This record gives sequence, structure tokens and C-alpha cells, in this order.
Amino acid sequence: MDIATIIGIVAGFGLILLTMLIGGDITIFINIPSLLTVVGGTLASTLINYPLSDVISVVGPVRNAFFNEDTKPGILINKLIEFATIARREGILALESHTDEAGDEFLGKSIQLAIDGTAPELIRDILTTEVAFMEDRHAKGQSILLSMGAAAPAFGMIGTLMGLVQMLAGMDDPSQIGKGMAIALLTTLYGSILANVVFLPLAGVLKVRTASELLVREVIIEGILAIQSGDNPRAVEQKLKAFLSPAQREAMEKEV
Repeated sequence: MDIATIIGIVAGFGLILLTMLIGGDITIFINIPSLLTVVGGTLASTLINYPLSDVISVVGPVRNAFFNEDTKPGILINKLIEFATIARREGILALESHTDEAGDEFLGKSIQLAIDGTAPELIRDILTTEVAFMEDRHAKGQSILLSMGAAAPAFGMIGTLMGLVQMLAGMDDPSQIGKGMAIALLTTLYGSILANVVFLPLAGVLKVRTASELLVREVIIEGILAIQSGDNPRAVEQKLKAFLSPAQREAMEKEV
């Protein structure tokens, strides 16, 4: 579970609610028609831009943003070094009894391809194709969330304009002008909150998660190809450490 994402969203909504409570009566910020305009309009715009299946599929990546733990590259590299040691000492077929220790579906598939004697060029082609399609799926989820982040404030403004029209149409009763203006502005408030606390941050989370997963998979591809070619475990270690930042290399040393 990604605690930072949850803390961020809870803190965002919490601070907004706290500010409303400090300012007085929180019920003045509740207006169902305004909320329906923003939420309904955002969903409608999203469905116009994307097929229903794509909109529904974004639930998976969003759920992963909260509950999936990233594989630490340092731990993965140590595991690949261990596999390289076994393959160097006992032959690559010896890894077949260790596939259950992979702990990662992509790594397990990569090991099996190497064990089956698949040509290195074909292994790279198969695995990079899978990585490319994974990146495309994640990019689509980010695109949908970014689109929703752009639509929410826009529909907030549309709701505000509708409220202003209604208010101006009732100018014969000056006592209602202030109340009408407040209600008109609520749709802009709702749109801004949804965009900047929910949709845009979640798109950012998915972008970071995608970059992290791409790094892990690149490490796996290079590691498996090095193991298949019979490279010395020390050489495998040095090759894979090149993917890590100095801080990650230091953390890796502590994990050994």
C-alpha cells in the first residue's frame, strides 16, 4: 500500500474541510445540483473521448497506485546475481528449480525463456514488446485521468456561468443576489478540488509508477540476457548496478 498517496489525498480533503469549518457553516458549501454538474459533466466528457471499456479499465491502474508495492531494484538485482551464480556453477537448466523464487511474473517468464534455449535476440524482442504494451496501457490510464482533470474545472466554470445567468434573471430581488452568487461559484470550487486533489495527482502517481516498473523490467531483461550468455556474476552485478542511482546502490548494499 502506498501510504504517501493515501496521506496526500486525505490531507488534501482534510485541509479543505478544516478551512470550511473554521470559516463557519459548512453546509453553505453543499449544493447537489452543482456537484451533479461537475461530476456528471466530467464523466460525460470522458465517455465522449474514450470508449467505455477504456474508462472502466482505468480502475485497475488506479487501484494499483494505492495497493501495489513497487519491486525494489536493489533486491531484484541481488536475486539476479544469485541466479547468475547458480547458472554459472550448475548450468542454466539448474534455474528451473528456482523459478518459484522469482517473486515476479515478468522475471519468471524471462527465466523460463532462457531455460528453454530461446535465442537472445528473440528473448529481447518478446520481453521488450511486452514492456511496450504495458507502457501503452499505463499511458492510456494517465491520459484518461489527465482528461478528467482538465474537464472538471471546465464544467465547474460552465456551472458557474449557468448560476450567474439564473442570478441575473432574478435581479428583481436584490436579497437573493449574494446567495445566488455563492451557489454559482460552488461548481468552480468542486471542479478545482476534483482536478487538483484527485485526477491530476493520480495521473502523476501512475506516471511515477510506470517509470519505476519500466526500470525494473529493463533490469530483468539485461540480467536474464547476461545470465544466458554465461557472464560472470560479478560482471552481471556491475552491469545491472549501472541502472541505479548512487542512493539506490547504497541501499542495495544494505539489503545484502
